[in-house]
Amino acid sequence: MNRAPLYVPADAHHYCVADHPFTITFVDYEHGERLLPSFKPFLTGSGHADELLFSLIVDDKTQPVPKAERRRIRDFDTGNGVTIVDKLNDGGYQFIIKNINGADCCLLITDKEFRSCRCALNGNWLMRSFGLNNAVMLIYAFAGAFHDTVLMHASVARQHGYGYAFIAKSGTGKSTQVSNWLRYLPDCELMNDDNPVVRVIDNQCFIYGSPWSGKTPCYRNIKAPLGAVTRIDRAEANSVEHLDVTTAFASLLPSVSSMKWDKMNYEKICHTLAKIIEHTEIYILHCLPDRNSAEVCNSVIGKQKD
Repeated sequence: MNRAPLYVPADAHHYCVADHPFTITFVDYEHGERLLPSFKPFLTGSGHADELLFSLIVDDKTQPVPKAERRRIRDFDTGNGVTIVDKLNDGGYQFIIKNINGADCCLLITDKEFRSCRCALNGNWLMRSFGLNNAVMLIYAFAGAFHDTVLMHASVARQHGYGYAFIAKSGTGKSTQVSNWLRYLPDCELMNDDNPVVRVIDNQCFIYGSPWSGKTPCYRNIKAPLGAVTRIDRAEANSVEHLDVTTAFASLLPSVSSMKWDKMNYEKICHTLAKIIEHTEIYILHCLPDRNSAEVCNSVIGKQKD
């Protein structure tokens, strides 16, 4: 894909997540990068503007797009607040990110490919940090869709050099399963506990740590080949089932950030999921939250380092 270079101010902060570089520029902020403490491991030196995934300018003078130039898509409850989405007449988007108390924290405006973005923050330092963190995560997820990249709601353990992603509805036990891997299985470490990044590169799948890890402060700039993706299903006995292509797709789709109302973006995400399924084993673990479940799962899906 031939892309025009993005405008990058000289004082931009350069980051790289899952080998995707991007920049954030703070206008009239002293030490604005401190709004994103979990991003510190992902700070890098300057890069080339034509290689950037996106560029974001944080400028509190940014104004909403006139109502005549946008239409409401819907309001989304994210679990820790509400995000209001408007589609712009030029194909871009406007988002208003609210916290759990319903307060406006961030106004975000993007182009249609989420490459050139601008936002305004509002409220106290905590509100601004919340708004900016969510804005960057949103931009990253949807810009990544154009590059065989998905942000996956999962907990990830790395063993023998491979990353194993566990997906499930919130509260079902993915973090518990990973915790049991770390506690009872050899050579295991936590890569991320909420939102790792999965990329397909030259028909191989890789999983990465990210600045987004939920309630567990695990912000690691690390990478591993994706060993498997396993969906957790509470049961009365421990067993592992390999999923066929159709069931695997139905299991993965709810676990990745997507925009079903945006045909182009959604199709690209679905295409990436199809590649992941083609090159990675997808399982379901019927389990109790115990040591044996980790051992049974590991015996089926585990790989030895080459």
